[in-house]
Amino acid sequence: MTRELEFLNQTILGNSLLQWLFAVAALLLGYLLLHLAKHFAGRRLAAIASRTETQWDDVFARAIDKTKALFLFVAAIFIAAQFLQLPEHTQLIFHNLFIVALLIQAGIWIGVITISTLEQHRLRTLKKDPAAATTINALGFLSRIIIWSVVVLVALDNLGIDVTALVAGLGIGGVAVALSLQNILGDLFSSLSIILDKPFVIGDFLIIDDYMGSVEYVGLKTTRVRSLSGEQLIFSNSDLLKSRIRNYGRMFERRVVFNIGVTYDTPREKLKRIPVIIREAIEAQEKTRFDRSHFMKYGDYSLQFETVYYLLSPDYNIYMDKQQAIYFTIHEAFEREHIEFAYPTQTLLVTQTAG
Repeated sequence: MTRELEFLNQTILGNSLLQWLFAVAALLLGYLLLHLAKHFAGRRLAAIASRTETQWDDVFARAIDKTKALFLFVAAIFIAAQFLQLPEHTQLIFHNLFIVALLIQAGIWIGVITISTLEQHRLRTLKKDPAAATTINALGFLSRIIIWSVVVLVALDNLGIDVTALVAGLGIGGVAVALSLQNILGDLFSSLSIILDKPFVIGDFLIIDDYMGSVEYVGLKTTRVRSLSGEQLIFSNSDLLKSRIRNYGRMFERRVVFNIGVTYDTPREKLKRIPVIIREAIEAQEKTRFDRSHFMKYGDYSLQFETVYYLLSPDYNIYMDKQQAIYFTIHEAFEREHIEFAYPTQTLLVTQTAG
């Protein structure tokens, strides 16, 4: 028994073998307990989240699930180090290592909570206010930058680095980086301009030069548009703001202009009836507002009538349905009134002169 005690009292690196055994046991037991605590807390919160309508328990459950095994191991090492008598600089290393790991893990937790909260808010507001959803995407990016900037600065300050001098140096270096990344930063500021000024939002139908489609996503560098034929069009934000954009998502009603030509041999009384027929055909349709219909000009082979009306809906399919119904009604009325539509014709006059 005495020999065993003497063996355990042997000194290794300033600590007895018994102290090393306690430290190893604390390391293994601490890691196991921390891992079990994470697993139990995650399952417990997940069970609570399944029975409640609030989203906060889901957010915290997701944050706990993001607890890294490396952080648990570093925390276990820090606990085990308390059972050893270590030099001051070694204790400082373990202390700083734990603090840095804790800061990084805290950054992950805060980031998950922030992004999850913003994502849930974005999903709730997407149907009501697409512009707000675009703004929330940018807030998520900015929040990540702020969180990790604070984590890095606090970690460096804890390691004894002069943060003030570092920030000043980064400011000078940032100018050089900004000059070399002009295009990327241009797209970034363009995205902020889109978010703040809101020339369009997710869901708007745009015509950009020869391209058209619905906005699907507004990112930090690009905006993605789904075309009518199905493919995705990707525009650089800076190039997009330089283009002439026609936003049909902001159109509340559609102005429609169409022309009808009738033959030159149409009687005058029937010509006077044509604007009335067209007006009746338009006013018979719902969601329409008649504006005017006039005998506009003498064409090459027809008498031209121009009509203007408003469709009280921006939907293109509704516009086509109403226009088709109006044309059918006009065609039926012209058949009833025996008014003939004009089509390209030529009249050849032949004269005979004396020998």
